Amino acid sequence: MKFVDEATIEVAAGDGGNGCASFRHEKYKEFGGPDGGDGGRGGHVWAYVDPNMNTLIDYRYQRKFEAKRGQHGMGSDMYGAKGDDVVLNLPVGTEIYDEETGDLLFELLTPGERVLIAKGGDGGFGNLHYKSSTNRAPRQKTMGHAGEKRAVRLELKVLADVGLLGMPNAGKSTLIASVSNARPKIADYPFTTLYPNLGVVRVAPEKSFVIADVPGLIEGASEGAGLGHQFLRHLQRTRLLLHLVDVAPFDESVDPVQQAKAIVAELKKYDAELYAKPRWLVLNKLDMVPENEREALVADIKKRLRFKGPVYAISALARQGLETLMLDVYEAIAQVQKAEQPPEPADVDRRFDPRFEQTK
Repeated sequence: MKFVDEATIEVAAGDGGNGCASFRHEKYKEFGGPDGGDGGRGGHVWAYVDPNMNTLIDYRYQRKFEAKRGQHGMGSDMYGAKGDDVVLNLPVGTEIYDEETGDLLFELLTPGERVLIAKGGDGGFGNLHYKSSTNRAPRQKTMGHAGEKRAVRLELKVLADVGLLGMPNAGKSTLIASVSNARPKIADYPFTTLYPNLGVVRVAPEKSFVIADVPGLIEGASEGAGLGHQFLRHLQRTRLLLHLVDVAPFDESVDPVQQAKAIVAELKKYDAELYAKPRWLVLNKLDMVPENEREALVADIKKRLRFKGPVYAISALARQGLETLMLDVYEAIAQVQKAEQPPEPADVDRRFDPRFEQTK
């Protein structure tokens, strides 16, 4: 299935039905009084967070969604039925923007959540509504209100704990295939990955995290060069970045250090927040380097980059060093998650706090 992470659509809620001005007409009952019902409400347009969806492909081909209008009120005290709602199923991580103003309307992060994008118009009042002791034969009625209409832009940012960053052919797809259940396309040419891949890494039966692989970046990506810039948004919700560097490129004239510096520079130009995220250096394809030269190579790269964070030397293809790396990543993610949780009040009495089960 083609990965689509952007779409612009038009949504239109239903108009409200008109109120009815009517009077009872029954044999032998004159002056029956008003019996015109109110119009029905127009249908709403909702967004529903569907955990089984992972792309916006459905909104690439259908661009307009209209809810039904409410029925008009009728005589004999009959109110109009409300219009049918329209529900848009969207993947977790979708952001909804107003296309006209650019404002962020909703951020859908909770599976099963439902938000109102466009409100249906209220129905008009029939003359039954205006009946009173002083106005026994009202002839007033009101028209239904128009439903909301707007153009919205949908942007999907995948929810992942860890993001893989690096040049094309740095080994990101091989790494995610080696440590998770993801099966991305892997080949010996650049730009193999054309869309983000998500994988779940399990370090123990009840210990796991989500890792994301995006297309490789190249120099000039922040200005639109290559493919990776289109998917950098998917790294904005990650808690940790793994910067993969190919220490044994096919072209011997290519300097891994210069490539790594170029990636960092593009990251800084694209988004300062993304640049400020914790980033670990992962030196990949170490199996391509003679064993007696590996230690010196790793030390030289770390020195030239002036990198002060954690550095790991691995071979994704040969699965060397992956276990240590994944365990350390899990521990780092767990610490961040723990820090993000609000602290428990010191004076909590567990016997009466509804968050805890009552103890006998």
